[in-house]
Amino acid sequence: MDIRIGITNSPREISFETSQTATEVEAVVADALDGGKSYVTLADSKGKTYLVPTASLAYVEVGSEENRRVGFVS
Repeated sequence: MDIRIGITNSPREISFETSQTATEVEAVVADALDGGKSYVTLADSKGKTYLVPTASLAYVEVGSEENRRVGFVS
């Protein structure tokens, strides 16, 4: 699952792959925003942990769980 996080007042975004499902990522972000937490914690598939301040979140884009095709499709 590809995740892209936009940060306010920053031209760059955080982009990584995670083994979490789309519903799990949505639940973590919604819980942090609705619960008044000061940051969101997400982990990628390589073991890195990302802490993003909720005040700086511009958007969170959750990619599809579809596998990419390699080669030519006929």
